[in-house]
Amino acid sequence: MGKKIAITTFGSFGDIHPYMAIALELLARGHEPVIATMSLYREKIEAAGLSFAPVRPDVPPPQEQDQNLVEKIMEPRSGPRFLIEEVFFPALRDSYQDLLKIAKEADLLITHPVTFAGPLVGYKLGIRWISTVLAPTSFMSAYDPPVPPFWPWMVNVKHLGPHISKLVIGLAKRGFNTSAVARLREELALSDYGNPLFEGQHSPKMVLALFSSVLASPQPDWPPQTQVTGFAFYDEDSVLPPQLAQFLDQGEAPVVFTLGSSAVWVAQDFFAESIEAARKLGRRAVLLIGDDRNLPALTIPDDIIAVNYAPYQVLFPRACAVVHHGGVGTTSQGLRAGVPTLIVPFAFDQSDNAARAARLGVSKTLYRSKYSASTAAKELAGLLANPGFAEKAKRIRRQLQAENGAAAACDLIEKVLDEGNKSKREDRGLSYASGS
Repeated sequence: MGKKIAITTFGSFGDIHPYMAIALELLARGHEPVIATMSLYREKIEAAGLSFAPVRPDVPPPQEQDQNLVEKIMEPRSGPRFLIEEVFFPALRDSYQDLLKIAKEADLLITHPVTFAGPLVGYKLGIRWISTVLAPTSFMSAYDPPVPPFWPWMVNVKHLGPHISKLVIGLAKRGFNTSAVARLREELALSDYGNPLFEGQHSPKMVLALFSSVLASPQPDWPPQTQVTGFAFYDEDSVLPPQLAQFLDQGEAPVVFTLGSSAVWVAQDFFAESIEAARKLGRRAVLLIGDDRNLPALTIPDDIIAVNYAPYQVLFPRACAVVHHGGVGTTSQGLRAGVPTLIVPFAFDQSDNAARAARLGVSKTLYRSKYSASTAAKELAGLLANPGFAEKAKRIRRQLQAENGAAAACDLIEKVLDEGNKSKREDRGLSYASGS
């Protein structure tokens, strides 16, 4: 029989799409998934035929947000702390109450790394609970240390051994104030399950790593209950805007410039510099500007087109290269497309994803502070002139084509559900045997 499964997440499209892919697969298997997240995504989720439940905090669409707020969130060093301590934690009690009502009616709870109410609800209800991560940086492994945007030199720390990495990671962990979670946990009479930003986010039952093993492999200090599923791709739309489809058909493969659904709101001069970089290269280009306000105040030549949005899974394979911000969702689509990429990290996990893609030999990294027409043109010229990048990218694409992250995740979810059903059957059998 189908089960009710509550899936809670928070963030940009890269934080929503993988769970929509999993929910659709669960729905196809006869289950009743509900995605519990901020109201901003209600229309998107319900349009896909999925059930939605609101969980606070409610965040307005990026185009309606205070620009200063967006800039604070996307600041490389202080952005994560600001988002967690000034946006998430003040709404923690609301999030807990919202999610508690939803999870009480569910057979299983699935949580995202920053849904801090999730573990509290899981432990309080004693419900079957699976946690997830979207990118390797969430594990903060000393054996495979993350590369934060404000410490790019961390890319070399791995060579010094796990003891040094552990010391550096420990410094980063102490930069967050998690007392809001501790207070609510104590009020709920729950045991201390660890730092909610790090080890405390993980379910003791199962952790799904929703990324491909090409990006990272299990490490000795990952939770032993971790299962790597592969990327869970949500192919929401396979139709390109008509004017973009016509543009692609009329010439050679272009360079695609995009900043995803988060960094695009702090684009500043990124698209103007990208136009000039394409000119220097003598290449056609596609700009995914997100909003008309990012349209550069200059004449765009005929061999460059600007559109607000296009489905990556259709557009990227038709590019000669993709320039993007390094969010794990966009990074996964770049790897899936089998084309070289130039990653321009802004904040959060983006620099770590960039380092991993570079390690695969399919990408180069150019930090946002150094991005200009000249530097972008130079890096892209190197990518396009060296056939090794394209060859390795195609090899990675073939590996990803053999994976189905959503299906693998659902197999594991059903395994946890089946174990729970088996336990209930055994309990009933013991009751009958004892004559109770």
